[in-house]
Amino acid sequence: MSRLAFAIASVCVLAGCSSGTQAPSTNADITKLVGVKSSFGPDYKVADIGERAIDPKLLASRKLPDGLSFDPPNCAKVAAGPDNPPNLKGNMTAVSAEGNGVRYVVIAMETSQPLPVNDPGKGCTKVGFSGGGIRGAFEVVEVPHIDGAQTLGVHRVLQAAAAGGPLTGQLYDYSAQFGDYQVIVIANPLVVPNQPPAKVDTDRARDLLVKAVAAIRG
Repeated sequence: MSRLAFAIASVCVLAGCSSGTQAPSTNADITKLVGVKSSFGPDYKVADIGERAIDPKLLASRKLPDGLSFDPPNCAKVAAGPDNPPNLKGNMTAVSAEGNGVRYVVIAMETSQPLPVNDPGKGCTKVGFSGGGIRGAFEVVEVPHIDGAQTLGVHRVLQAAAAGGPLTGQLYDYSAQFGDYQVIVIANPLVVPNQPPAKVDTDRARDLLVKAVAAIRG
């Protein structure tokens, strides 16, 4: 597995990425996502994945471990995300950039039918969960408005018990959905030995979402 594919797999386990064949409902072109590479300067290590079919085993899973307790209790389904339609298929492209202690992964997907929208509602904008040696939380955060698209921003934190002490991961997940297309920007600190996690530049992540949507629409 390539380093970028591994990065996508890793962040999607925590973020709960949707999975998604091509639908001619709009003129969007996910191969144009490569245009966002110019957003990063020479101090970033940039890679990209060309258009390919989405592997459901890589991106479809949203299931959280059994036995978790949620606060508020009625927000368990929101934390896991909606179930995708059966037999969902699709194509994807991706761009990854690492620099200043942070990884940004931008994914564009074109699916055989629109993906379900994960609207947390007013009562589930901040949810905690714990049980089975893990604990975590997600919170809805500011996301840019994009004409003709439904956007959502979420900050997720996950901590798991380990022999050498608890392992903690966090990421910011910004998404824009329009018709059979979805763009996701995931930003998370890199693990650097003997250094504290870098602060994620959320302004850059939000700007990437806007630029990515514009790129594939253009």
